[in-house]
Amino acid sequence: MSRIERAEVFVASPGRTFVTLRITTSDGVVGLGDATLNGRELAVASYLRDHLVPLLVGKDPARIEDMWQYLYKGAYWRRGPVTMTAIAAVDTALWDIKGKVAGLPVYQLLGGRSRDGVLVYSHASGRDTAELLDDVERFLALGYRAVRAQAAVPEVGGTYGIRKGTLYEPAATALPDEQPWDTEAYLNFAPTYLEAVRERFGFGFHLLHDVHHRLTPLEAARFGKAVEPCRLFWMEDPTPAENQEAFRLIRQHTTTPIATGEVLNSIWDVQTLITEQLIDYVRTTVVHAGGVTHLRRIFDLAALYGVRTGSHGATDLSPVSMAAAVHLDVAVPNFGIQEYMGHAEETLEVFRGGPTLADGMLHPSEVPGLGVEYDEKAAERFPYQARYLPVARRLDGSVHDW
Repeated sequence: MSRIERAEVFVASPGRTFVTLRITTSDGVVGLGDATLNGRELAVASYLRDHLVPLLVGKDPARIEDMWQYLYKGAYWRRGPVTMTAIAAVDTALWDIKGKVAGLPVYQLLGGRSRDGVLVYSHASGRDTAELLDDVERFLALGYRAVRAQAAVPEVGGTYGIRKGTLYEPAATALPDEQPWDTEAYLNFAPTYLEAVRERFGFGFHLLHDVHHRLTPLEAARFGKAVEPCRLFWMEDPTPAENQEAFRLIRQHTTTPIATGEVLNSIWDVQTLITEQLIDYVRTTVVHAGGVTHLRRIFDLAALYGVRTGSHGATDLSPVSMAAAVHLDVAVPNFGIQEYMGHAEETLEVFRGGPTLADGMLHPSEVPGLGVEYDEKAAERFPYQARYLPVARRLDGSVHDW
């Protein structure tokens, strides 16, 4: 019987920092898992190396569900982003191995296709409305059917989501960049540029917007009501999601669809949001919500209540995570949309393969397993670099949700 022979943890910064788990079986089959937690990468790497890797050697790699329960229940201290990201890496690597042993892509092991491709959205942004409109036009010309729109609030330097280069990557400094924030200025300005997008390009594509936890529930309700004529696909993270009940107030005041969950880590974190239908899209991810096994549980619960999927897919998820997400996206019946930002050229030198983009949709690899390979030699050219996400401060100097 095949057993896990070794498990290795790699930390490298090709374009941005990624933590990768590689599990090798006694039969020589290799599985990859993403263990990246943006700004806290080394905490997960240590959790894996010091606590989980010693538990894996000698175990049966085919017993994915049993391994998930063993790592989750066996630790006593449960949940949280570090724990769930480490478990996700193991789980995803075991699904990769199972697919390779079976000679099938992972989505076939999840029940096969429910759709031909996975609808994705990418991120248009600008330093002002005119620049944003030009960027939206660029993405539509590339064939995207869904675009997220963000523009810098005039005279406020901490607007979320404004791309500086070809890719949006906020974790770019060795210590957190402290950015100013003004909620009233945002509430006055954001609806105007969303209206400008619709006025110029019409309603023939999906338009999304990320509030990024910046509003109170009542402020979020006010914003959602204001942008109803724009018919947004969703407003993302309108208020911090730790208080699930807060979304009831938003629901009472607006019909703008709500998406949240990218910073949440388990089915319990989204249980009320789903079962009380307080959101329309759940944005939990493979890497931060316990892997393919646990994310499928979340999606199955969501399906019972008419909530669709909309998983986070920023550049801080490695191509391993993106591949796993697309395999799951193509299989589940309640798929909604997948965030897709692409990766830097340096990233693709280290991670080879994965899904392909065509006509605004991602298509999973047909290679057995997840379809991604890790080039350890290439990774050695990109040593670890500490990078932190920004911190937002109100104009009075107090810390605000970023």
